[in-house]
Amino acid sequence: MKLILLSGGSGKRLWPLSNDSRSKQFLKVLASENGQMESMVQRVWKQLDHVGLQQSTLIATSKSQVDMIQSQLGSHAPLLIEPERRDTFAAIALAAVYLYSIKGASLQEVVGVLPVDPFVEDRFFHRIGELEEALLSSQAELALIGIEPTFPSSKYGYIVPGKVNNQEEYIVISHFKEKPTELQAAELIEKRALWNAGVVAFRLGYIISLLEEKGLPIQYEELYKNYATLPKNSFDYEVLEKAKKIVALPYDGFWKDLGTWNTLTEEMVTNQIGNGIVSNDSNNTHLVNELGIPITVVGVNNVIVAASPDGILVSDKHESSRIKALLDGIQRRPMYEERRWGWYRVLDHTQVGEGTEVLTKRVCVKANRNLSYQQHTARSEVWTIIKGKGEFALNGCIYSVKAGDVLHIPVRAEHGIKAITDLEFIEVQSGTSLVEEDILRIYMEWNDVMEYCNKVVS
Repeated sequence: MKLILLSGGSGKRLWPLSNDSRSKQFLKVLASENGQMESMVQRVWKQLDHVGLQQSTLIATSKSQVDMIQSQLGSHAPLLIEPERRDTFAAIALAAVYLYSIKGASLQEVVGVLPVDPFVEDRFFHRIGELEEALLSSQAELALIGIEPTFPSSKYGYIVPGKVNNQEEYIVISHFKEKPTELQAAELIEKRALWNAGVVAFRLGYIISLLEEKGLPIQYEELYKNYATLPKNSFDYEVLEKAKKIVALPYDGFWKDLGTWNTLTEEMVTNQIGNGIVSNDSNNTHLVNELGIPITVVGVNNVIVAASPDGILVSDKHESSRIKALLDGIQRRPMYEERRWGWYRVLDHTQVGEGTEVLTKRVCVKANRNLSYQQHTARSEVWTIIKGKGEFALNGCIYSVKAGDVLHIPVRAEHGIKAITDLEFIEVQSGTSLVEEDILRIYMEWNDVMEYCNKVVS
């Protein structure tokens, strides 16, 4: 059985800590077994390893999340990168075609798809492993995981069973009900309906045949090239709702969607992360602070206070899900991002003249990692090293650098840096287009930079 982890989302429900590149699955707010803080994706990746499924798993994601995944899971995490975001049908179709035409998987291979961020016990993943047998023995087109509800929630979709056969472990699905009222949810639970966990399994040949029927390519390179022509719809709309026979495996263990500040803070082991104070009489109130300044919270109950370079949120927990609607249509530059080499934080962004901007960042390159050897066409840069030591490449020469050094990088200059110890510098960009797209990467690996540069200056 192959697994596809879907890593996407714009991260608006957990703003301001999450943004387009750092969605909720990357927030390090959960405690691991050894007491260290970890993210949802790190937790799930570790659980897949515990149950022996990690080696057969592929992560489908967008370009904007690649560096974040590699930073948290390592550079060898198996990634399938979408050329653009087009909802879950396109992502699953691309992954299926990749398994079929690149990896040579059999059309009879069972493929499971699940979100990258469920908050569950390890045995949930054992249950996913049992989907293959349920799919094959039932001869269904699709097999799902259904969570046995613990209360009548209006936040989840429901899987409604047809006639129940107690001789079989799986149940045959009658229909789906998306986010009912609490009264409707109670009635559905009486009918033994299950919460939809967003997990689905199918034979690879089922999806390949469906793509052929839609006139879509089944060779990876061709589908990738024509990705923009795929329907921008969910897998549920394009496939699930049109299937003739679907079965589900009930799961009665712990499961939670940590998609809002209200649900996420319920699983945090501390009510404060970062600099600040929460008074003792602030009940069920959480502070998450990524800023360098202290935040003090006094005498308020059931509140989330979250602060990052992207902004500050103060909200009643039960109302925190409204943040997504309030942010819809507002485009902001991410002010903090994790990368494969470290992280950066935007300190200031200023318009200083006609068409000229200045952007100031604090950049950290972790020991033994490096920025790509690159050039820019619309900006110059000045780097002031404030911590650590490293090697700086500029126009074919490599220099040793340390705290206190100031490095000038003209427009179109080839440049890169490798950290020997953890290296931090203040980067001041000046130009007419200060965007991430203004990067021409020449070499990614430092060994290639060493071979290319013909002079080392100490």
